[in-house]
Amino acid sequence: MKNAVSYKLIKEDSKSKARRGRVTTPHGTIETPVFMPVGTQATVKAMRPEQISEMGAEIILSNTYHLYLRPGHEIIKEAGGLHKFMNWNGSILTDSGGFQVFSLGQLRKITEEGAMFRSHIDGSKHLLSPEKSIEIQNALGSDIMMAFDECIPYDADKIYIKDSLERTSRWLKRCKDYHKDTENQSIFGIMQGGMHKDLRYQSAMEIVEMDLPGYAIGGLSVGEPKEVMIEVLDYCVDYLPKDKARYLMGVGSPDYLFEGVERGVDMFDCVLPTRIARHGLAMTSHGRVNIKNAKFKRDFTPLDDNCDCYTCRNYSKAYLRHLLKSDEMLSAMLLSNHNLHFLINMMKNIRKSIEEDRFLEYKREFYDNYGKF
Repeated sequence: MKNAVSYKLIKEDSKSKARRGRVTTPHGTIETPVFMPVGTQATVKAMRPEQISEMGAEIILSNTYHLYLRPGHEIIKEAGGLHKFMNWNGSILTDSGGFQVFSLGQLRKITEEGAMFRSHIDGSKHLLSPEKSIEIQNALGSDIMMAFDECIPYDADKIYIKDSLERTSRWLKRCKDYHKDTENQSIFGIMQGGMHKDLRYQSAMEIVEMDLPGYAIGGLSVGEPKEVMIEVLDYCVDYLPKDKARYLMGVGSPDYLFEGVERGVDMFDCVLPTRIARHGLAMTSHGRVNIKNAKFKRDFTPLDDNCDCYTCRNYSKAYLRHLLKSDEMLSAMLLSNHNLHFLINMMKNIRKSIEEDRFLEYKREFYDNYGKF
């Protein structure tokens, strides 16, 4: 049976697990390792699709939970699918809605059937099951659909974590059985298991058995200490097949991206670059900059003298500070543009360093310049 999505391994770094690859979808190829901008509600906040494409992004992520509640997957299907609805010609990955339901806390209840929850918008009651999640994602028409899973707190009881991962494996089979159009959309499975090595191994073995084109590592970057996250990630990747795409969910700070790449991860996503932009924070080659600081009031230099993004080519720190202090929406637009360009360009340099077998050297250079994270 033909799969809509495939992965090709191009080059492995000789001194780490870092690898250079390529993911192919019905809407194009994605050079990996890749950072995927997040367009939660069919839009990357404060950005036009053309801008995202121009800076080199080949795939974005959208959110099943939010689009189901508003405007509704039937409306998006009627519009011709998510690509047409939001005017995006590249690839799209949709998450399953599991993480958002997890975030609702007391507003949801998990059973074998699925997750019963109340809408954060109007309080209406809904059941999101594996079949419903795939039905929604089928209607959206994304290239990569994430299987429905339960994302649990990192410090949850081990017995519950085991029960949960086994339920997630059963849900994955239900997702796969429900999905029919494998030539236009593919499902990625999600590894769970908390911070327990034996449970991570169990989860990996259960989902890899499904023979999917890609696998995600879930349940990390959910509040656990950084050193714990890196330790767990280090062995998690080894449990996943080399000839399939590997995706670390919800990671977007430069240090986490480097640590993930070093351990063999191919795909990443996070709302971080646009979220911090709305608060006046910028990632630069010299470290993070808070544009609110008074020292930038008369600073007429660009955000980053090593950056060629639209913002750095045309505007000064003084102007960006003025926009932010004046609550002008252009501030979020320009800072989001810069932050996304910064991460996409960083990943481009990471890919080049792997090709040249100098990834760890590039990582050290970046850390030396960026400073503390």
